Amino acid sequence: MSKVYSLKTIQHLPVSLDTAWDFFSSPANLKDITPAAMGFNIISQHHGSKMYPGQIIEYKVKPVLNIPLYWMTEITHVEDKKYFVDEQRFGPYSLWHHQHHFKEVDGGVEMTDIVHYKLPFWFLGDIANALFVKQQLKGIFDYRYQKVEELFVKTI
Repeated sequence: MSKVYSLKTIQHLPVSLDTAWDFFSSPANLKDITPAAMGFNIISQHHGSKMYPGQIIEYKVKPVLNIPLYWMTEITHVEDKKYFVDEQRFGPYSLWHHQHHFKEVDGGVEMTDIVHYKLPFWFLGDIANALFVKQQLKGIFDYRYQKVEELFVKTI
């Protein structure tokens, strides 16, 4: 059986909690903070404009060799202006659990992402993680970090 891996990032945003929450709780903004090479597109038609528990969001992504994959997530938990959780229902992972936390701090907001993920195919998933998945996920979150810096520095 393959292992469960995790990734954690912390970012300080020089904006109000309301501004940060409004941006990150809107599915429409996901594409803006995802690398273009991922070919990320929301394909669901009835997901709503703000996150809520039970919300289903469907995507097409091209994470490997430009091959389109279907991905469905559910927003399982939401506490307004504190956190929300998305979990994969269908897609490339055996497990995907992504927590988004927001905390008001001096000078803005501390945003913390915690992802737990597991790959299919037992030990082959572990090999894939070591060869490229871990680095690819890190690259996606690094891109997101930089993009969020650009977006929120412009709002000051």
